[in-house]
Amino acid sequence: MDPIQNETMYQVLVFSTILAPIVTAVVELIKRSLPRLEPYLALLSVVVGALLGAAAYPFTDFELTARLWAGGIAGLASTGIYNSLLTRKPPPADK
Repeated sequence: MDPIQNETMYQVLVFSTILAPIVTAVVELIKRSLPRLEPYLALLSVVVGALLGAAAYPFTDFELTARLWAGGIAGLASTGIYNSLLTRKPPPADK
C-alpha cells in the first residue's frame, strides 16, 4: 500500500475516534427526545456520524469522502459503545 494512503487511513481513524463520543452523545439526545426512533438507533448513529463528519470541514483538510468514512466509522463505534454499556451484566457471584 502507498505510504500516502496509509497516512490518510491513519488520520481517518484518529478523526473517527474523536467523533465517536460526540456521536454517542448526540444519538443519546435524539433517543431521549424522540423515543419512537429507538428501534433505528444503529442506522441513526451511522447517519448522525456521517453528518457530523461532513460538517467538520472547518477542522480538517480531508476530502468529503474521507470525512464521511470517518463519520460512518464513528457512528458504528458509538453504536457498539452504547450497546456494550447497555447490556453489561454484573460479574457472577463466587460460590
